[in-house]
Amino acid sequence: MKNTRFPFAAALGAFTLLATSLATAQTPPAKPAAKPAAAAAKPAAKPAAKKRPAVNPAHRSNLKSAAKNVAAGIEAAEAALSPAEMAIAERVHVGNLPCELGASVNLTADTKNPGYFDVQGKTFKYRMFPVATTTGAIRLEDQKAGAVWLQLGNKSMLMNQKLGTRLADECVSPAQQAFAEAMKLNPPVSVLDKPAVAAPAAQAPAAAAPVAAVPAAAASAAK
Repeated sequence: MKNTRFPFAAALGAFTLLATSLATAQTPPAKPAAKPAAAAAKPAAKPAAKKRPAVNPAHRSNLKSAAKNVAAGIEAAEAALSPAEMAIAERVHVGNLPCELGASVNLTADTKNPGYFDVQGKTFKYRMFPVATTTGAIRLEDQKAGAVWLQLGNKSMLMNQKLGTRLADECVSPAQQAFAEAMKLNPPVSVLDKPAVAAPAAQAPAAAAPVAAVPAAAASAAK
């Protein structure tokens, strides 16, 4: 009997090698190693701040002044006027009043708050109410802003006591214009003018001396 161990072992080895080759061929190739994670994302850039439009200093000043005047108006509206102040308010000339140097002042009565007035020009706006005076002149004031409106018989003027300036002068309404014309025709007597001295009255002529009566006996003797 021939020895068959070696052929069998060779066949077994060949089969094992073939099975290994088939297993290796069927195994999918290994995926390449994943790339390292990308660097941490940078924080998002902040949006650029919007530029504010340039503000004209003059406009900013006007806005502040308007805000102050509105606040002053609210405070003034809360104060009730006396009967004497209401009587003064009824004599205030309203409307657009022309002033010297081509300026003008517009006075408007507040219908919602009787006795209060809005006094406005190109560079100012005030909220005013009447104040009694000892001279009889009509006076309106914006006490918070320091503005004063004086109305005389022939003209009106606007002053700012805080700034020490006169904002408008020689402002006239139609009634004041008529009064000024009347003053030109009949100027009022100034307190500085000397009063005219009256001429002395003419003396009456002296009466004639009475003639003494002559007694009747003396008259007969004379004959």
